[in-house]
Parts: sequence; C-alpha cells; structure tokens
Amino acid sequence: MKTERNKTYLSKSLFIRGLQCHKSLWLHKFRPELRDEISKAQQALFAGGTELGICAQQLFPNGVTIPYEGLSLEEQLKRTAAAIREDVETIYEGAFSYDGVFVKADILRRDRAKDGCFDDDHWEIYEVKSATSQKDVFLDDLAVQYHVLTSAGLPISRAFIIIINNQYVRQGDIDVRQLFTIIDLTEEVLERQPYITEELGKQRRMLSEGVPTIDIGEQCENPYTCNFFGHCWSHLPGMSVFKVRGRGLDKFGLYRAGIIELKDIPQEFLSTDQKIQVECYLRRTNVIRKDLIRKFLQTLSYPLYFLDFETFMMAVPPFDGTRPYQQIPFQYSLHWQKKAGSDLSHGEFLASPREDPREKIAKSLAETIPPKACVLAYNAGFEASILHELSRQYPEYTKELDAIIVNMKDLMEPFKKKDLYFWQMNGSYSLKAILPLLVPDLTYDCMEVSDGGMAMEAYARMCKAEDLEEIARIRKALLDYCRLDTLAMTRILEALDRLSNF
Repeated sequence: MKTERNKTYLSKSLFIRGLQCHKSLWLHKFRPELRDEISKAQQALFAGGTELGICAQQLFPNGVTIPYEGLSLEEQLKRTAAAIREDVETIYEGAFSYDGVFVKADILRRDRAKDGCFDDDHWEIYEVKSATSQKDVFLDDLAVQYHVLTSAGLPISRAFIIIINNQYVRQGDIDVRQLFTIIDLTEEVLERQPYITEELGKQRRMLSEGVPTIDIGEQCENPYTCNFFGHCWSHLPGMSVFKVRGRGLDKFGLYRAGIIELKDIPQEFLSTDQKIQVECYLRRTNVIRKDLIRKFLQTLSYPLYFLDFETFMMAVPPFDGTRPYQQIPFQYSLHWQKKAGSDLSHGEFLASPREDPREKIAKSLAETIPPKACVLAYNAGFEASILHELSRQYPEYTKELDAIIVNMKDLMEPFKKKDLYFWQMNGSYSLKAILPLLVPDLTYDCMEVSDGGMAMEAYARMCKAEDLEEIARIRKALLDYCRLDTLAMTRILEALDRLSNF
C-alpha cells in the first residue's frame, strides 16, 4: 500500500506531466498499467536524447557524473553532496531533493567570478534540450530545478537551457560550441518561482485525493502527446469528429457542444475535402473520377521508375556536410518498367552499418536512372528534397540527379485531390491506407519493419549491433520493407489504370 509520502512524491518529469494535465499525473502514479505502449521509434528518440546530453557535457568537460542506473535515490543524493563538498568544478546529472520533490540537473557548474576564478558559493545550472528553439515547457523544467536546488541549500546564480543550433554544418570533429546554443533564462526562472511553489502545492493536494475529473482537451497533445491518450479517449466512437482530416474544423468546440459523431456535424463547418470524407463514410460510397485519373496517368511515360527512400536523422550530425536533424538517406528501392506491360526490374541499396551512405546513393541513382526516365514516388516532395540535398553535396552528380527531380511525378496526387477516394480511407491518402483497398493481396502485416519510423529505429540498431547474424536479420527486414514500398506503387498504378477504364 502506498504511504502518504509515496502518494505525493514528485520528480521533475512528474511535475512537468502534472503541469500538462493533473489527471495524467494521477494515472501515472496510481494506474500506470493504463499507459499506451511505447513504440520502437519513441524508444529510439529517448535514447537519442540521452546521447545528446552526453555530447553537451563536452561544453564543460571533465565533470563528475552522478549515474541514475544502479544507484538508489539516496545514494545519488549522497554522491552529489560529496562532489559539492570536494570542490568539484562541474557535476553531470547531480541529484537533489526538497520537500518530496526529486530532480536531476543535467549540468551544474561553479560560477566563474569576473576575475575568472570560481565562486565556491554559487553555481550555474544548465538544462539540455533536443529542440531547436526555446519553448515554455523548458522554462518550467528549469524553474522547478531552481526551486529544489535553492531550497535544498545550493545557491544558484544563473540558469540556462542548451538547445540545438540547426544551422550548424559539421566539418570534421563536432564543434560543440557551434552545435549548441546556450540561452540565459535566469530572470524568467526567478519570476516563475511563485507559480512553481503554487503548482507543487496543487499537485500534492490532487494526489491525496481521487482521480481528477478532467475531460479530453488540447492538453492531451500539448506540449507532448500523453501516454494515457488511448485510455482517456476510449469513450469516443470509432469514427468521431476528431477523425475528420484537414484544417479549419474546431473539433474540440464541436465536442464540447455535444457534437461527437460524424452525422451530427453541420455541413457548413466542413471544407470540400472534409465533406467528401464525411459523406462517403456515412453513405458507404466512393469517389472515382475516371477522367481526372486518366488525365494523371497521361502525364506518365516510359521508361517508368518507382523510387522510395528510407532516411534517418540525428540531433548530432553524424557526417561532414550534415546539419542537426537533416534527413539522411540510408536506403532506397527502385522498381522500373522499360515499356508498358513489360516485366518489372528491381534495384536497391542499403548502407553498411556506420558508413556515410550519401555519395554511394547519389552515384548509384545517377548511373541507374536514365536522364529522361519518368520517376514516380509517393509523396514525391520528400524524395525530391533528398535528391536536392544529394545534388548540392555531390556536384559531380548534379546533372543526373537534377534530371530525376525534373522528371518526377507524385503517385499520391490523385488520392490527395480525392479523384479516387474510398470511404474506408477515413480521410487519409497515405500509402498504408490505400494499399489494402486497391491491392489487398499485398500487406505490411507481420513484417518486422512495417513503417518509416520502424525502419529508422531498425537501422539505428543495425549500426550499433556487433553480432553478424543480427545485422543480417535487420538488413533483410529493411530490404523487404523498402522493396514492398516500391512494389506497392507499381500495383497501385495498375489498379488506377483498371479503375479509370472500368
């Protein structure tokens, strides 16, 4: 049974959760089994945040780390206190507790006085974030740390956040002074202290009572998507007002007015595309504009190539010439037909672990795709952006890569324009939504890798793996997935041709 202390005990992350929604905090403390499952892509994102924090420590090297893993909270507090007494200059992940609130500070550094010497009595606190801009939630994060540290007796002279400079381009070893931007938020943190104290009191009182009666709202996804989303939204019908795609519809306004089901939405509130989605679903009808589909098909020519990239991105740019969070291709699949009705050919590329794949991909595509070939992609803007970056980075292939871009067509176009729309698509025009309707014998079900996020996570695992059998297994899963993406495009094009002439 939880003691009263355990019921109201808070950490920095729990406090931030409570700021977003008191109900989320209560559920986390007392009904954690109701949480949504964490995807592999989310797990990879968390791991990337940890690696970024370690990289940021190089801004203030030679510090002492207070590890979280393998140590009790009490031992972490003791080691932190010992480091402070021993005149350590910099502490990473220092642990502090005050009045039932526990925090870990990313970086603590003794304050330098104007003469360059260290002030033994005052410290600076730095919070590392993987974002590229300052956000309100970062201020609250820093402010609660300031509250706990100063209340526990550690004088803090200044408080900073460290964020990513997305204009930095790596050349050689990582320059942490260029990669990171340090923002002084001391004044804002001080102004925030009365609010932090008040909110801590509110959260403690709430945790001593039953589950708060808080309905769903904008807070469910702001500033983060809550991991109790599935539980709190389970009362909605399968197709509610929130399933309507597109902008301009005040979904929460309708929900609060009691308008929840699609049939109750006033028509005047809907855009043209939204009306198609709602009417098709309610009437179980489809839209097939044969003349417009044929018009799209007439823009295509042979030889016809079907291209799909898989990419990854990292906060810390991994290769020369790359920026933080740049989409870096590590794989492509290519199917092609030389003329209508001819057999399909297939080519592919998947980078070896930890290599820079970009030049090999640029060279391979430049040599494989003829200069006047029609190149089809799904959501072609993404593939074109990758090709643009490759063309800029490797000018020896600019002519060939730019020709691919000029001759690129988007297979998504007839679906995005609702020239072909099935009521089961629920407003989506993604490849995964369309494939089972047009080509039911092709499926991503039961595949080890079945979407782009999983592909990114699998490639990251492959780059860290040492076991050759594991590398081979992941490699096969990635090749199977990307190959299916371009094969699916060929079959969807066949289905469009059939429907337009039916």
